[in-house]
Amino acid sequence: MQMSASATLDSHWPEYLIEAWALAVFMVAAGVATTALEYPGSWLHQQLPSPVLRRALMGIVMGCTATALIHSAWGQRSGAHMNPAVTLAFWSLGKVRGSDALCYILAQCAGGTLGVLLVLAALGRAFSDAPVRYIVTMPGVDGAAAALVAEFVISLGMMAAILLASGSPLLRAYTGVIAGALVALYITVESPWSGMSMNPARSLAAAIPAQLWTSLWIYLTAPIAGMIGAAQLVGLVRGRHHPHCAKLLHPPHRPCIHCGWRPIPLPGAVAHGAR
Repeated sequence: MQMSASATLDSHWPEYLIEAWALAVFMVAAGVATTALEYPGSWLHQQLPSPVLRRALMGIVMGCTATALIHSAWGQRSGAHMNPAVTLAFWSLGKVRGSDALCYILAQCAGGTLGVLLVLAALGRAFSDAPVRYIVTMPGVDGAAAALVAEFVISLGMMAAILLASGSPLLRAYTGVIAGALVALYITVESPWSGMSMNPARSLAAAIPAQLWTSLWIYLTAPIAGMIGAAQLVGLVRGRHHPHCAKLLHPPHRPCIHCGWRPIPLPGAVAHGAR
């Protein structure tokens, strides 16, 4: 039976708040790490003159942050999308209700913006001035066309990896680790082309306080196109029932608003459940 929009909001608001919290934490980590590594007055920046080494360190920090959020107790409850493109990709497969998708996206945008504002309040001009500049994502020296292609390719690769890993009995427990490893790799290798956004809410969250809208359309469209494309491709190859659910990790002891899983504890047994 379909739930009304108000009933969905009343029962699913914890998941929406978790999505806001997760992207807020991610943006705080990104803002602090970028300022520490790229602000010219930073001690760490002065000790690491190599841009490649700084990008690699940034990739490790953000990859570990993404993995920790996905594997956290709250991340396991909401599914840890943290990204409108991920949410829309699962929605395109029929794994997320339209009302949940809308609320997830609004929460992600609000949480991401809050995270940027928190870093601004804490670090001030070291964060807002160039070269950090609110960690706004901008095309690299090769221009907007290269950034558009790069964002599409990395988004397609990320979503394909998530779907294949979460749908594999051997790999599903490592979905968060695989996603985090790709974040680290993309930041190290791809960021000179597009700034490595792969996330419309992440780019919008930085653009709003910075009031920098140059090429924002790339970061609002290419990640969504890439991830929906990956979802449709994997769904075509694996069948429309793959994946079972929209969660990146689906532990049996946590409820799920997407597939309806509810753990049912039985006396003298570990948790069981029913879909």
